[in-house]
Amino acid sequence: MQTQFNTIVIIGKFMRESAVQLMRKDLVDLAQHLQAKSIQVLFESRTAEHAQINDFKTVSLDDIDQRADLVIVMGGDGTMLSAARALKKSSVPLVGINRGHFGFLTDLRAEEMLQSVDAILTGEHQTEARMMLNASVIRGGKTILQDHAFNDIVLKSGLRLIELEVTIDGKFIHKQRADGLIVSTPTGTTAYALSAGGPILHPGLDAIALVPICPHTLSNRPLTVNSHVKIEIAVVQVDHAAISFDGQSQLDLALGDCVRVERALESVTLLHPREYCYYEMLRNKLNWG
Repeated sequence: MQTQFNTIVIIGKFMRESAVQLMRKDLVDLAQHLQAKSIQVLFESRTAEHAQINDFKTVSLDDIDQRADLVIVMGGDGTMLSAARALKKSSVPLVGINRGHFGFLTDLRAEEMLQSVDAILTGEHQTEARMMLNASVIRGGKTILQDHAFNDIVLKSGLRLIELEVTIDGKFIHKQRADGLIVSTPTGTTAYALSAGGPILHPGLDAIALVPICPHTLSNRPLTVNSHVKIEIAVVQVDHAAISFDGQSQLDLALGDCVRVERALESVTLLHPREYCYYEMLRNKLNWG
């Protein structure tokens, strides 16, 4: 079987040692299956450590982009988000095997993973580029944090409401009192933004969704804007609040902080099975009739 992928890196749910140990057999079966096809197989180092896999070479997340032609992620959407953020400066494509709850980003079923991977290796796949967000937190005129998100950037209060002032391309939009605000990519609109009442955006759209979390004013509704705008969110009243990136990194916010959000230069490349259909995925995951 000919394939364009000579070196494949496997990433498991390395954030939780107990979870990745449960999928150890599937990880090893996949690696041995690929190795039998004369493909060099590397494990992400923490995956190998937590799953106690010692028969394969390892590579750190920071070095994957220099070693891999393809990354296979076994886990849930959180694992895929971690991999995408870690590899944001890389063009290495990602394939997801679902061992989580929802699997919006992990297409392949664990029960059929070997057959599905074989099809992808022979070119039977769809390639999709998805946008990311880049955000900077400005405090006292200095940038104190800059990070990326594949799903969303969330500003969220603690016990009390937070008041935020939102401008887009320098134009004042509104002040809002709410539990927070979600700034979401199209990918992220099936995550926290969906739970907060936001719209579902097709991942092919060049758009960003701004979704308030429990706004004090009922007329404050979700807003969708072109992805090429520059969004600024100023913290004008706060007791305790934080900003998070894909729910995986976080910083406490202070009065007067300004968060600047824009589309990132980087994107994430996903490989889907040839028969993949976004609308069918929504129908199955959201239990539509």
